[in-house]
Amino acid sequence: MRQIEHANEREADITADLAAERAVYLERANRLHRERLRAAKEFEQATERGLAEVAMESAKFQIQITAAAAAELKDEDTSAKAFTPRGIDRVEFLFSANVGEAVKPLARVASGGEASRLMLVLKTVANASEFPRTIVFDEIDSGIGGRVSEAVGAKLMALSQTNQVLCVTHQPQIARFADRHLLVQKEVISGRTEVSVDKLDRRGRVEELARMLTGAEITDSARRHARQLLKM
Repeated sequence: MRQIEHANEREADITADLAAERAVYLERANRLHRERLRAAKEFEQATERGLAEVAMESAKFQIQITAAAAAELKDEDTSAKAFTPRGIDRVEFLFSANVGEAVKPLARVASGGEASRLMLVLKTVANASEFPRTIVFDEIDSGIGGRVSEAVGAKLMALSQTNQVLCVTHQPQIARFADRHLLVQKEVISGRTEVSVDKLDRRGRVEELARMLTGAEITDSARRHARQLLKM
């Protein structure tokens, strides 16, 4: 009964509290927006330097940060959607792999190999050690070789110090950096295609890297090179 009698006062108190909390939220959200704009430029530059190291010298990477409009924040219905635990910004990664092409949303323009290499760079630039997880890379060696493969392998190894990294590769220069090697084979058995996965021992690692270096016929020279790659 008492609550009903003082309903108007309670409504005024709640409205005042809500207005105060909105003001605090907006002050912090706007501060976060300014920090994001500042950090985005540094992140873009670091990402493009990393892309150049993995044979994507012409790639462009941009971060588009759009804050909710002032009118949207004032309206109670729209502000309820604009206010999120991450602030009032909409953030999108834009990417172009080739000269002369405008940057577009990453999800629409990157091929499998490009996306894998970009993700590798993003993970290393963003300090993935703060959020360790299992990361899978496929087709990361598409269109690269030699020195660039070495650079990709080194980045993968650095990432693996704080995360579990699984990488499918046909490049010995990349495979050499792995702590463990799994051989994936497809065979036809009794009229059916089956896939097997075998963990390679010390000798198996040398043989498989030697095969990757030379093909079907493995030479002693290839085995010596494989041992050098593995530093065994």
